Amino acid sequence: MSADVDDYLSRASKWKSEITLLRSILLDCDLSEALKWKTPCYSFKNKNIALIGAFKDYLALSFFKGVLLSDTDQILQSPGENSQSVKLIRFTSEKEISDLAPTIKAYIYEAIEVEKAQLKVPLKDNTQLELIEELTQTLDKNPELKSAFNNLTPGRQRGYNLYFSSAKQSATRFSRIEKYTPRILSGKGFHDCVCALSKKMPTCDGSHKQLEK
Repeated sequence: MSADVDDYLSRASKWKSEITLLRSILLDCDLSEALKWKTPCYSFKNKNIALIGAFKDYLALSFFKGVLLSDTDQILQSPGENSQSVKLIRFTSEKEISDLAPTIKAYIYEAIEVEKAQLKVPLKDNTQLELIEELTQTLDKNPELKSAFNNLTPGRQRGYNLYFSSAKQSATRFSRIEKYTPRILSGKGFHDCVCALSKKMPTCDGSHKQLEK
């Protein structure tokens, strides 16, 4: 169990009991636990399997390679129309999690087998990536930003597009784009380290938190 996740739970104002139950299910499947991207994340031999996401209206268990799961119970959903890999299960109560516990474990074990088999998600060619309107408008108005975005790897472009598109309101999408513009201009991806403290460069592992203490 991670002390960082303990701290995360102690500060949770919503979904605390649901997160606690979901956490126990994940840990019972012999996954390693860490706080990544400010949320509990679970891995198998350093390969990310799933993470818990707390939202206003629901709690989500997201599988990084969810599209490769058989989804025999038809409970997986896509987080957005541009998502190519992640699939999630939404919960709104502790009872839902408890009732689905055996199924959740089965999905977790299948996700572990996917990693053991080193299966890869067949991503679309970058030419097929459809950018959200807000991002297209911003790039057209800022040639420097457009050039920097086009120079990012296809995976980094998808990452930003997915994050921006996940906001329901257009104003929020524009706000997110503005916030991450400096990162894009510096050639960094959404999950890339920008403090140079990460032990898993170029990916952020949360080491920047020591700067906040």
